Formats: sequence, C-alpha cells, structure tokens
Amino acid sequence: MYFPAIEKKYGEKISYWITQLKKLEDAKYPEQIAHLRENYGFSQAHANALVMYVRGSKSSKRFDKPRDFFDSLDPIAAKTAKKIFKEIKSKYPQLELVIAWNQPMLRARKNYIFGLSVAKNHILLAPWSVKVLEAFRPRLKEYVVNKKTFAVPLDWKVDSSLLKAMVKATLAEVA
Repeated sequence: MYFPAIEKKYGEKISYWITQLKKLEDAKYPEQIAHLRENYGFSQAHANALVMYVRGSKSSKRFDKPRDFFDSLDPIAAKTAKKIFKEIKSKYPQLELVIAWNQPMLRARKNYIFGLSVAKNHILLAPWSVKVLEAFRPRLKEYVVNKKTFAVPLDWKVDSSLLKAMVKATLAEVA
C-alpha cells in the first residue's frame, strides 16, 4: 500500500486525506485526482491509490498477510519465495515479514529491507537499495539485474549467503 509513503511525503495522516476526499465524494474520479495533484502536489500514483481506496476499490489491497500472498502463487514459486524469507529470517529474526504494495517485504522498524515479487517466469528480488544492488553486481552475473531488482528463476536454488550479505548491507545503510 502507498499509505506510509503518502503520509511521509505529504505530511498528514491518511485519515486527513480521506477526509479531504470525502468532501469531494460526488466528484468524478478525474476531478478527485486533479484536486490532490493541483492543491497538494500529489503524484499520479499516490493520488490514484488514495482515490481508489476511498472509492472502495478491492483491487488496491489483495493480500492481508504474507500467507495470503504465498497461497496465491504457483507451488514452485511459493516454495522458493518462502525459502528466501526463511533463510533471511534465520540470520535476522528481528525483521518483520509484512505485505506492502501487495508484495511480501521484510521490514526493520519503518525501513523496508528486502522484498520480492513473482512474475510468470521469474522472481524479482529487491534489496531496497540501489547502492547495495550495485555493490553486489559482481556476484549477480548469472542473473538479470535491473535498476532496483534482480531476477531469479521460479525454482531458484536459494543462495543463502548472497541474501544474508545483501540484507546485512542494507541494514548497515539504514542504521
């Protein structure tokens, strides 16, 4: 969900923004979006997330718990995703496994440390730090590395030492 980012960026609790939109409940979607963008400087993505939530969209939040996410996956992808988090949490049990943006993420207090998303043919892993991803690029030669993520096969033989080292680096960065 975008709500933590909205609160941080625009300086008000979500309840405040919901109240502002309720004043415009008879307005059409484009008018509500424009109101947030023009009067408060909202990005399109943040405005859309808030407007859709206030309008009762069920698609904006698909999973309440990580288990719901894992249950939605192909069995092979689910097994790999669960193993990824199990390996990381074996070294860092203080990290909390949560759902954010409809994806499972590990969080330390308010900082996201590691997350993943599952596509049709691969799993995208996100260390939540471009610097960390760049530092580990030499160890990621066999994977497709994007700007903020790297892709592994759905049936990936989990590289525990790589994951733990990336999480250690990300934790050091947010400390």
